[in-house]
Amino acid sequence: MHDLRSDGAGYMTQLFGEKNRNGLTRDLIEALFPMFEEASAGAIAVDRDARITWINHSYSQLLGLNDPSDAIGHPVKKVIPHTRMPEVVETGKPLLLDIMEHQQQQLVVTRLPYYDDNGDIVGAIAFVLYDDLQPLTPLVSKYRRLHQDLAAARKALAKKVRGTRYSLGDFVGASPAALEVKRRARLAAGREMPVLLLGETGTGKEVLAQAIHSVSGRADKPFVGVNVAAIPDNLLEAEFFGVAPGAYTGADRRTREGKFQLANGGTLFLDEVGDMPLSLQAKLLRALQEGEIEPLGSNKVTPVDVRVIAATSRNLEAMIAEGSFRSDLYYRLNVLEIPIPPLRERMADLGVLCEALLEEICLGLELRGEINDAGVSALGSYDWPGNIRELRNVLERALTMSEEGGVLDADAIFRVLPRNGSRPLAIQAPRSVRPLAQTIANAEAQAIEEALVATRGNRSRAAKLLGISRSVLYEKLAKMS
Repeated sequence: MHDLRSDGAGYMTQLFGEKNRNGLTRDLIEALFPMFEEASAGAIAVDRDARITWINHSYSQLLGLNDPSDAIGHPVKKVIPHTRMPEVVETGKPLLLDIMEHQQQQLVVTRLPYYDDNGDIVGAIAFVLYDDLQPLTPLVSKYRRLHQDLAAARKALAKKVRGTRYSLGDFVGASPAALEVKRRARLAAGREMPVLLLGETGTGKEVLAQAIHSVSGRADKPFVGVNVAAIPDNLLEAEFFGVAPGAYTGADRRTREGKFQLANGGTLFLDEVGDMPLSLQAKLLRALQEGEIEPLGSNKVTPVDVRVIAATSRNLEAMIAEGSFRSDLYYRLNVLEIPIPPLRERMADLGVLCEALLEEICLGLELRGEINDAGVSALGSYDWPGNIRELRNVLERALTMSEEGGVLDADAIFRVLPRNGSRPLAIQAPRSVRPLAQTIANAEAQAIEEALVATRGNRSRAAKLLGISRSVLYEKLAKMS
């Protein structure tokens, strides 16, 4: 742990080493850092996991911290909820000028990544350039007007051009399961191959499909999604391949383009592909193999170039065995398989998911809201059959029922959580023997979680219930998080 009494330049020299990725020398760092720190209203540094490793006294005072050392080791999002430091660490891209809100105060912040001698990102540093925007009022007003105009333009453009709303950053999570999904998604984005997304309803299959498209070589081309389960069987062929003029009685006299034509050059997302009737499966297979389609009622073959991403919540292998899904189509679609785990299997992501969803919900409802540890623990007692879509619904209802937003605690969550959704007790299979230290650590973590729920997140009362000091509780929470 770095000594907070030491100077910032010396600390940054330790972080950068003799030379960083951009060739900055130790002497240059030591020369520039004091100038940045002195000119700013505060400075802070985080490590690769976005945990605070250093903070100067001016920033700790700005944040209302009595002792700067209290923040060391904590996730930066816990101390500064609206910070974008994790984004800088994740992407390696600096944010040179950004307006951040903290406790009804607007700050102008610059954030920079830093690297080790091998060029790997090891953290980020941020400087608060202004903590009072009054002198910048004309500039801020212009920025807000431009931001509003840009948002309106994007909204209007989205109605005309088929594109994506989501990027890989919108698939939130840092658990091993979530990171494996992101790894496979990046692999899929860099290669022209069909992708099959497997997961329960509400796990974020369309978010991931759009994210893959948005960083692929087809990002500037259309992304067209079609939910197979939502379209009647007798209309699916026309929906996929289009309709020639006068193809049947009542048909439009103009050519009606199908999803393949609309997605030409880009990506076609087939959601719930397991619900596709057998008759259409053969035609879809031919279109994928030959790269051409034949609109309904036409004798003309039209070439198409689409990259297909399919998704399903059904067991396609079981459907192949019973004869309701073609094996040749399955092998054509399943070149790269990405299983998306249900929420109950990645509960470690529950806290960051709540933060991301609440930020999005509050933006739409024009409310302020956050959730404390007790609220997250209350959510953890539920089985989440509707996954992330259901989690968003629960948070939205809890926030709506609370007065003008505020902090969602266990009480607020239990008021809206379905009563029949407690995780069912499974038949206990023989367990392998675990090391004693691990067993004790798990029992300790469970006891702390139960104490926080019982005290609705009040850590002082939780420490008393557990019979330990408050400082010991904070130390244990830091190790758990």
